[in-house]
Amino acid sequence: MGTSFTLNFKEIDSNAHALVGGKCASLGDMTQAGVAVPPGFAVTTDAYDAVLAANNLQEEIERPLRSLDMDDVDAVEKVATAIGDAIRNAQIPDDVSNSILQDYRALGSDVPVAVRSSATAEDLPDASFAGQQDTYLWVVGEEEMLTKVRDCWASLFTSRAIIYRAQNNIPSDDVKISVAVQKMVNARAAGVAMTLDPATGDRTKVVIDASFGLGETVVSGTVTPDNFRVEKVLLEVLERKISPKHMELVADPAARQAVERDIEPERQTLSCLTDKEVLAVAALAKSLEKLKKCPQDIEWAFDADAPDGENLFALQSRPETVWSQKAKETNKPKTYGTGMTGLASALFTPLPKT
Repeated sequence: MGTSFTLNFKEIDSNAHALVGGKCASLGDMTQAGVAVPPGFAVTTDAYDAVLAANNLQEEIERPLRSLDMDDVDAVEKVATAIGDAIRNAQIPDDVSNSILQDYRALGSDVPVAVRSSATAEDLPDASFAGQQDTYLWVVGEEEMLTKVRDCWASLFTSRAIIYRAQNNIPSDDVKISVAVQKMVNARAAGVAMTLDPATGDRTKVVIDASFGLGETVVSGTVTPDNFRVEKVLLEVLERKISPKHMELVADPAARQAVERDIEPERQTLSCLTDKEVLAVAALAKSLEKLKKCPQDIEWAFDADAPDGENLFALQSRPETVWSQKAKETNKPKTYGTGMTGLASALFTPLPKT
């Protein structure tokens, strides 16, 4: 494949991971499989490389990282700030910006979008890099969108991301970044779903956390979400815990941004989902686990502007890492001397299969 500065989600599959990162590769896979995903495109790692090359930034980034003491928090923060500023102030070559703007305009005139980082080291089955780079919601207008794309590129070198990669023995120059630009969902309710029970690893369950408004309040822990446990095979709600929800993150079209809003007292203790909606989320999660062939951690939303039955969207699906890693360690044959690996192999207990 030649140089591609942008790719529509319809053009992306898992084979494009090195070009679009984990998040965009997943969005492309789901789009091609016919899953309801908000339309969008990836600003590829080719675009990121072109910006670094045009501004002679590669050595400026790598030089201070080579001798950086990761235990010196102040030094790491100083280097991170300098690198981030250099990327934000870099000129975007015309061919790169034109490609980005063309795909943005194809989504609609000044359409609100989410601008999400998609690094090549994230959303892998054996690593949990979720949240290490930045996401921006309800971004409107060409200039603001390009600014947030720059911010996503720069977030590859926050102090948190630099230290996290060092702790996981991943050289910074081995990691590149793509950016997802995706039409916003005007979420009435949203959250996350796990295709196993995160407390026990039980793969016969789907566990859903949900709240009113955009799902970032659930992901960030800003609210205590409603919680639902669903039997995966029969799709039956086994347990529901409805929590008081005092605020929601919603769109403010006039301000052209997402804002926090207090929830009316009479709505705070209501379930944000009906049982029918809970089962729809569980069915979506189950289908994505089948598509991805491993337990999934899924972000989803119900769009207030779409008709019932067509209003559930998958926003992200990434491999679950905690219990999957435990299973991998458990399944690893233990050595007790020559000829004992068969006994060791018989001692482990794999995750139950659905």
